[in-house]
Amino acid sequence: MTLKNDRLLKALTGKSVDVTPVWMMRQAGRYLPEYRATRKKAGDFMNLCQSPELACEVTLQPLRRYPFDAAILFSDILTIPDAMGQGLYFETGEGPRFKKVIKKRADVENLREISAVDDLAYVMNAVTLIRKELNGSVPLIGFSGSPWTLATYMIEGGGSKDFSKAKTFMYNDPEAMHLLLEKLTETVIDYLNCQIRAGAQVVQIFDTWGGVLTTPGYFAFSLKYMKKIVSKLIKQNDNNDIPVILFTKNGGQWLSEIADTGAHGIGIDWTTEIGAAKRLVGSKCALQGNMDPAILYSSPKVIREEVRRILSDFGSKSGHVFNLGHGITPGVDPDNVTVFVDSVHECSAQYHI
Repeated sequence: MTLKNDRLLKALTGKSVDVTPVWMMRQAGRYLPEYRATRKKAGDFMNLCQSPELACEVTLQPLRRYPFDAAILFSDILTIPDAMGQGLYFETGEGPRFKKVIKKRADVENLREISAVDDLAYVMNAVTLIRKELNGSVPLIGFSGSPWTLATYMIEGGGSKDFSKAKTFMYNDPEAMHLLLEKLTETVIDYLNCQIRAGAQVVQIFDTWGGVLTTPGYFAFSLKYMKKIVSKLIKQNDNNDIPVILFTKNGGQWLSEIADTGAHGIGIDWTTEIGAAKRLVGSKCALQGNMDPAILYSSPKVIREEVRRILSDFGSKSGHVFNLGHGITPGVDPDNVTVFVDSVHECSAQYHI
């Protein structure tokens, strides 16, 4: 099926576009009243994720409001640890938690081996359904957490402010940490390839917590494994290239090394100026980002000005996918997202003449 809007795929592969494509991390989420209604209908977050029909519904909701240039699968990065037997659950107001926590090497060795097509079939069914419902309007982005990021949750038992447990585990028993990361890497490869076979046209790896590592630690415990994933992913499906985006939050100091992984795009947060990032990576890959999500709490005038500033900083030529520097936050007025998306399309045309 020919895509009606292929701006995202073109930008990620260095081809010319008419305007800069834009999508938004967490674009299907709590800022939308229709999402909150669907989540209430589901009963809880895991039911929402595990119902292909409801996951499809919330994936499509933002596209009914806004002219985004992509849809992103509604799911959670912690589906993999859950399938491996860690027992994912969500506490109201406290985020994800695991019933089982990795504390020692034996816990890593005893992790359940999974087959994504079987153990995470609900994700693949959602991908297939979403692709059908999109009907070629925009591409669908699949995703996974990075091995390092998944490992931090599995060791900490949930989110963390200082990652003391994960870092202690890493420093005290690096061999056990590498064993865990190897297992997660193989599972992520399987998971993303299954998403691609099911219909995902772009995939993104969320390395949310890579930025908490030292530089040697990042290279050894995070980037090494993401590079392996990139090398093992399906390169084409249905005669179309499958671009890969790597996003390390707070990873701007490692852009050159990330660009050498073979990824098509690098996501950057708002702490890195996109013009400087472009000068650093050159034509090696596209850049995605990087407006501070908090800007969406401001006035339409301020939002437009910030969009213009980022577009100007990147400059002409393709290779830019506009996004936030991290996910949209729940309290944003949905009308401000309209201003954001429309501003990107309207203000970027001059850079693609």
